[in-house]
Amino acid sequence: MAKSVIGLCELELYIAHAISLKDKRMVIKSLLKRVHNQFNVGASEVDLLDSPQSALIAIVCVSNSSRHAHSMLQKIINWIESNYPEAMIANEQIEII
Repeated sequence: MAKSVIGLCELELYIAHAISLKDKRMVIKSLLKRVHNQFNVGASEVDLLDSPQSALIAIVCVSNSSRHAHSMLQKIINWIESNYPEAMIANEQIEII
C-alpha cells in the first residue's frame, strides 16, 4: 500500500478594506473557490468567523510525497499573494502529516 501524505496549511489573513462581515465574505468565498478550482485542494475558513477584517483559512492536499505536498502548499501561498493583494497574509503555518 502506498504511503499517503497530508499537507495542511493554515493562513491568517488580514483584509484591511473590509468594514463588515459581508465585505470579508466576498473576498474569502472568492479566494477559497478559486484555490479549490485552480489547485484541486480542500480549502475552508476555520476560525475568526465573526471578525470583519481577519480570517483563518485551512488548505489541505494529499500526496505520496512530503516534498510535493510542501511545494504545492507553497505555490498556493504564492498564488494567493499574487492574486489577492487585498488579503494580506499575517501568519502562515505548513504542517506535513
